[in-house]
Amino acid sequence: MEILRKFKFPGRSKSPIFAFTVTGLALTAVTSSAAAVSIFRDSPSNKIATAVEGVVRSSRAIYSITLTVADYKYSLRRLPADSDDYLQRLTEVHSRSAKRILKLCESNKGFYVKAGQFVATLKLVPKEYSLALSSLQDKAVPCNFQEIKHVLTSNLGQNFTEIFLSFDEEPIAAASIAQVHHAVLKNHQEVAVKVQYPGLKQNMKLDTMIMSFLSKSVAKIFPEYRFDWLVYEFVKSISQELDFIQEAKNSERIAKNFKHNKMITIPTVFWEFTTTQVLTMQFCKGFKVDDVESLKSTNVSPEKVAKVLVEVFAEMIFVHGFIHGDPHPGNILVSPGGQNGFSLVLLDHGNCKTLGEAFRRDFCRLWEALILLDSNKIQELGKQFGVGKYAKFFPVIFTGRTSESKSGLGKGMSIQERQKLKQELKLLRLEDVTTFMGSLPPDFLTVLRTDGLIRSITLKLGAPQRVRLLAYAKYAVYGLGYKQTSESDFVEKSIISRSVMLMSYLRLRFILELMELFQGMKKLKHTIYGFYGQLVGGITNSVKRITCSV
Repeated sequence: MEILRKFKFPGRSKSPIFAFTVTGLALTAVTSSAAAVSIFRDSPSNKIATAVEGVVRSSRAIYSITLTVADYKYSLRRLPADSDDYLQRLTEVHSRSAKRILKLCESNKGFYVKAGQFVATLKLVPKEYSLALSSLQDKAVPCNFQEIKHVLTSNLGQNFTEIFLSFDEEPIAAASIAQVHHAVLKNHQEVAVKVQYPGLKQNMKLDTMIMSFLSKSVAKIFPEYRFDWLVYEFVKSISQELDFIQEAKNSERIAKNFKHNKMITIPTVFWEFTTTQVLTMQFCKGFKVDDVESLKSTNVSPEKVAKVLVEVFAEMIFVHGFIHGDPHPGNILVSPGGQNGFSLVLLDHGNCKTLGEAFRRDFCRLWEALILLDSNKIQELGKQFGVGKYAKFFPVIFTGRTSESKSGLGKGMSIQERQKLKQELKLLRLEDVTTFMGSLPPDFLTVLRTDGLIRSITLKLGAPQRVRLLAYAKYAVYGLGYKQTSESDFVEKSIISRSVMLMSYLRLRFILELMELFQGMKKLKHTIYGFYGQLVGGITNSVKRITCSV
């Protein structure tokens, strides 16, 4: 969604020129947070090399920021903010700046790549940035195996050959903070071993200091534009992912939440070979969830995969209140086979989030209101979420239609509705966006990011938007009636509560269908009246012509 591109900026002398410079600065600040991050070296003999490398990467970051500022400043000067030339030039600057930041991330690697991936998943950044930085998902460079072997030995406290029957030196996956190797334990158990790159934790303090400095600098220069929420969320996210013990606990919690769901597989953790830097888990075969060709070649329906996927994450958000915060395609595999034809394998549980109970229930209510287009309820909940008047944009952000929309669920907006929305967006400024995003609770930002990733995958799978919207509606209703039960009475109580929740969902669907039927009848009535008017008009004109000729 290209909300940022349509904003009108403040009339103060600095704002029209610098407004999107701040966006560039903010995005660069996040992607520049890893200045002086080591190149996977933590031995004393490499401290000088690490320091020199840090200076080089810092110089690249400053150079990128300077160019971004200059580009936005001089490319947009003297252009009216509401002119077509301004919008065209703005698109060009976005594209150049996004490529510049992408190059910075690729050159500096490590946390830069992670920061770029984080920014790419945010909904309200210009699409040029999200498209360019999304390529970083597959750009991580593997670490030298000797250094990986050193991490393994120092963490597991045993000779390498005493633990593994075999260990593939070539990683099967490489990310920004770790890489994964296929191995076989002495008992012939196939495992996937996730090994953290050395030196990351030691450099997190410096990274956080630099990120905080850049954020405060931007805020001092442009006090009306604050991106503290962006910096805070990234720091919190990356800090969680560096603790593999916590990741293992997260995976077991998700496995417990879905133990009655045969469509979901969570790799088993081997705790005796797991530390804060090494995670050993069951090796699961499969292909990326958005690999449509592989799905079709194994006779697995992409739309069915999309339906299962959105239902799993809807249950996490609305019912469990514990969600996987990084569901990009590389972290979700489709494993063909089994009685249901396939199962989804969820990987990488480092970035998981527990939602507050009050937030979870309010978010359930919000989705119920979004489905029914209850504008009064949406505004009421918007006040509770702290966004006030900006709550009117919730329907657009989540469902792709306005609260006054006459279109059916998942069918988008009419031309007239799009034109009206475009006019409303022209009245907004970048300050409005930063205020909106900065006002949202952290839980809301987490859900917003997760939903954006799920939406992107379902789009690639070719599933209609209505599939996702109805799944969210169903589990929002389930979530309102959900109460945690003890293990002993889980089955009995869950059957009763699910029956009640199903009735509530069917009631919601019935109301929704009635609303759409009513809207359809109104459109049909207008069509009939229009046709009748044209018919009567035609007959009248024919009679007049005949009368005149006589």
